[in-house]
Amino acid sequence: MGMMKFDIPHSLPKEEVKQRVDQLLQYWGGKYGVKADWQGEGAKIVGKVMGIQMDASFVITDKAVEGEGTDPGMLLRGQAKSYLQKKFGSVLDPSKSLDQVKSSLD
Repeated sequence: MGMMKFDIPHSLPKEEVKQRVDQLLQYWGGKYGVKADWQGEGAKIVGKVMGIQMDASFVITDKAVEGEGTDPGMLLRGQAKSYLQKKFGSVLDPSKSLDQVKSSLD
């Protein structure tokens, strides 16, 4: 299997991005059993989300969350990318407070 790259822009301070992304990882951990291992400004994620194997890593930069993960194949690639864009986009929405991000994931 190949790798699929993703790049989700943001306009928030890096520390806040990390807190918000951590909320998403905790949500995936609770709902799907996904394991996340933070290392500095990035993390490695392993598990299944909605039945799709997720083996990915990402790093938080000043302007984006950049990463790559296992490509689920041609049939699921579009679905996987749009799901990641939607979830990361939602938690990185600057119009939402951190508390709103937490409650939107429940």
